[in-house]
Amino acid sequence: MKFRLKYVAEDVDRHGNVRLYYRRNGPKVRLRGPTGSPEFLADYRAAAAGSKEVKTDKAGRVVPKSFRWLCVQYFQSAMFQELDPRTQKVRRSILERFCEHKGDGDKPFAQLLPRHIRVRRDEMADRPEAANGMVKAVRQLYRYALRYDHHDDNPAEKVEYLKGNPDGFHSWTLAEIEKYEEAHPIGTPARLALALALYTGQRRADLVVLGKQHVRDGWLTFTQHKGRNRKPVRMEIPVIPALQRVIDATPTGDLTFLVTAFNRPFTSNGFGNRFRKWCDEAGLQNCSVHGLRKAAAARLAEQGCTEQEIMSITGHRTSKEVTRYTRAASQKTRAESALRRLSREQTPDESVPLLAAVVPGGTKSQPK
Repeated sequence: MKFRLKYVAEDVDRHGNVRLYYRRNGPKVRLRGPTGSPEFLADYRAAAAGSKEVKTDKAGRVVPKSFRWLCVQYFQSAMFQELDPRTQKVRRSILERFCEHKGDGDKPFAQLLPRHIRVRRDEMADRPEAANGMVKAVRQLYRYALRYDHHDDNPAEKVEYLKGNPDGFHSWTLAEIEKYEEAHPIGTPARLALALALYTGQRRADLVVLGKQHVRDGWLTFTQHKGRNRKPVRMEIPVIPALQRVIDATPTGDLTFLVTAFNRPFTSNGFGNRFRKWCDEAGLQNCSVHGLRKAAAARLAEQGCTEQEIMSITGHRTSKEVTRYTRAASQKTRAESALRRLSREQTPDESVPLLAAVVPGGTKSQPK
């Protein structure tokens, strides 16, 4: 006979195993299974009575001063709560996986050394970005520990990041943009998505919220999604004629330019998945929506824009990332400029040999 007790929750781990918990107000308590077994009922009664003697395995117990205990303190802190909800989700997931690895969550956090983190990092060497994300999450955890006087060292600060792809996401070429435009003509949502990304240089989290209400006197005015709770970046970008023509020719939503087939705004992940399909339909498997942000910065660099001018469009607070985005374009622009000067018809003064134009005193000789 099936029955269901109050406050019992089920959770399926990544291996497909069903875990049982008692959860009521306070932290959840692991219950032995299966449901209805003598062990389950004994654990349930003890948990319901608030007994501290509940028999649980390591997955349901937080050992004081353990790595898992430090994570719990961190998740409850203002330092963690100030993060963007998506960042919270990602970081919590990374740290929980760290806890589950070989029982590391129950080990004293004060005994974690740089060499231990390096071993974990090297195990993920085939996924350098994921490995670096793990190192970064542990760094932030121990920064919390330092700030709140739980510890006096940050072992993760001494662990180097792995070298990933130095260029990051693939930056679209002009030929790839033209190929996409051939597959998705003006008037389609796919073409509108391309135009918004290319002519604003924004991240997909910003593209999905832009709408008519953000246009004021021909300018897009909005606050970027990334860092909006800690270091908000307010943007004002002109709507150039090429973008306005695409917007005018495309059906849009009431609150956002980009909408799903059900006329609802996209989520950031949903838009990324949809754009992936549009790229595949155009035969551009190596292209992504973030690559258009890089392409926008590169095109500005090719037009001779300074890093500060490019940053005013992309919203970057430092030039480090912009420099990486525009490295190839800047090299091309400098090379073109240098060769143009070289091939320019030289003036009589420019044709004077350098050595002949300098006297021993170090000044230019005067004509006699």
